[in-house]
Amino acid sequence: MYKLAFFVPESHLDVVKVALFEHGAGKIGDYEACCWQVLGQGQFRPGEGSQPFVGELDQLEMMSEWKVEMVCEDHLIKEVVAVLKQVHPYEEVAYDVYKLADI
Repeated sequence: MYKLAFFVPESHLDVVKVALFEHGAGKIGDYEACCWQVLGQGQFRPGEGSQPFVGELDQLEMMSEWKVEMVCEDHLIKEVVAVLKQVHPYEEVAYDVYKLADI
């Protein structure tokens, strides 16, 4: 089992979550569409050659983003990450994948 964590603007929060749930993420036992989320502050500076979703080249941008975490079965993680990259609005998606220990 893996845990996928990613950051997403509120405008795309539900769209991204639903797409990942539809591809099998967020299942825990007899429960589905499970996740944890919290609102926070993201920061970035678009560099030369970037095409940012928001912000201006070479200008520091700060914006509200949701951090979302959900589990994903081993055999689905590559597909789920590919879907995340496809439906997410950012040019470079910030995400983490953690292998969970079975204790």
